[in-house]
Amino acid sequence: MRRRDFIALGAGAAVTWPLSAHAQPTKLPVIGYLGAATAEQWAGRLQAFRKGLSEAGYVEGKNVDIEYRWADSHPERLGALAADLVGHGVTAIVTPGSAPAALAVKQATSAIPVIFETGADPVATGLVASLNRPGGNLTGVTALSFELGPKRLEVLHEMVPTAKEMALLVNPAGPYAGRLTAEMLAAARAFNLQLHVVPVSTDQDFDAAFATIAQYRVGALLTNPDPFLNSRSDQLAALTLRNRVPAALHFRAFADAGGLISYGGSVPDSHRLLGVITGRVLKGEKPNDLPVMQATKVELIINLRTAAAFGLTVPTALLARADEVIE
Repeated sequence: MRRRDFIALGAGAAVTWPLSAHAQPTKLPVIGYLGAATAEQWAGRLQAFRKGLSEAGYVEGKNVDIEYRWADSHPERLGALAADLVGHGVTAIVTPGSAPAALAVKQATSAIPVIFETGADPVATGLVASLNRPGGNLTGVTALSFELGPKRLEVLHEMVPTAKEMALLVNPAGPYAGRLTAEMLAAARAFNLQLHVVPVSTDQDFDAAFATIAQYRVGALLTNPDPFLNSRSDQLAALTLRNRVPAALHFRAFADAGGLISYGGSVPDSHRLLGVITGRVLKGEKPNDLPVMQATKVELIINLRTAAAFGLTVPTALLARADEVIE
């Protein structure tokens, strides 16, 4: 080969090698997002999660992709959806606001990192060995939800002091029904209130449940935190308005939909933290080395329109403690 031919060949190679390398795009990490409800119901949670991801340096579609799976409030679908995400080969799996979803993923994989957000005790539910040393492939955020039941009763009693009898909607099939109900009954006794436990496990049970509540002639209503009841905040708000029963639930979606009071852990805060921890995992940190974070922000939301519709005057002290009022 002549020298000038060799030089020409070398110049041609110098042009084609970078083009060939450029044709192989870098594969983005993929987050599996397993939602127990629907995308519409959890739009606010998803927005907060993306905010946390951005704080950790990740933007969907730019340097991370997200595969979504929604159970549409059918918990029996969680196992299959979890297995589907595992089969998809995602980098990590996020389970926002649902201990049953986290448990389904835990059963489906011991290798892929799992980051959960739950109002339940993650140790008592078997998600992790301890908060400081989770063990295995799971870590996440625990939000204030279950612990605030007695305080929610106190707030409702302050709003409706004439109500000497209240009702508590309980899903007896829920994983924490017994313990939570016992705590609420003890709190009611402390305030010299009678608390009637009313079971509801399916959408078909609501009419009968509110007929029972009417028979008891209760002055106010609460619910236990529960995956089934949590996903029916809008429906419960409409039912409490229709049946003229002042009520307090733990998710602000209830107050946004017309319910009287929501008092519980801040959903935006805990889901932002979920995004932050997920970002740390994507950067290479191991779940076993990441303590479960405890979200501590609590929100009291009062719907003044609903209070007026019920003929209730919001006590000045309670109004002063509110994080937000809906007028």
